[in-house]
Amino acid sequence: MAKQKMVDLLYELMKDSKRSDRELAKVVGVSQPTITLMRKTLEKQEYIREYTVMPALEKLGFEVLALNFVKANITPEFKEWVSKNPKILFAGFGRGLDGNTLLLVSVHKNLTDFSQFTSEVEKLFGSNISLFKSFLSSLNVDVVKPFSFKNLERIK
Repeated sequence: MAKQKMVDLLYELMKDSKRSDRELAKVVGVSQPTITLMRKTLEKQEYIREYTVMPALEKLGFEVLALNFVKANITPEFKEWVSKNPKILFAGFGRGLDGNTLLLVSVHKNLTDFSQFTSEVEKLFGSNISLFKSFLSSLNVDVVKPFSFKNLERIK
């Protein structure tokens, strides 16, 4: 039961992390001090990585979201560059699409900025990269559903 309440709290926080522990207690069905303790436990166990906002990227001047599929010999230098690059929102290893080994999700002010990004990758790590393909999506038009965790379905 306690574990289920922790999961309930986590999903409620994904819907709106600005709510007070008192408000969350009402929804989850436990006391406010219990919510505070549960939240600290979720943070300590790293179920919660950070508290942040989900900005409207297009209102911040970003026009392009890129899904970059990379097939490469991933060196420690490349990993460090990726981890420190503020344009890269997510990086993860995977398989598929021509045997790609890495997915990089990046945002760019415009197509010129994206082109500069790919040129930098080529310049710094080109000898290690055998394939770099991208799928570009405009953040200004035709967004069917903005990125959010608010309506994430629970796995049952």
